[in-house]
Amino acid sequence: MIQFITENLSTIIITASLAGVVALIIIKMIRDKKRGKAGCGSCCSGCPSSSFCHPECRNK
Repeated sequence: MIQFITENLSTIIITASLAGVVALIIIKMIRDKKRGKAGCGSCCSGCPSSSFCHPECRNK
């Protein structure tokens, strides 16, 4: 087991750091969603999904 870890230490470190970055991004997205911040910039007139994301902008 220790031999496996020592042979693959760089891969393990890179994978762990990438997983950490992805986890931080997901946490930030969840916090922004709870705070009501939109990831698309809000009320995009050209966006086909604006009525689903921002119903208050339908009449604009």
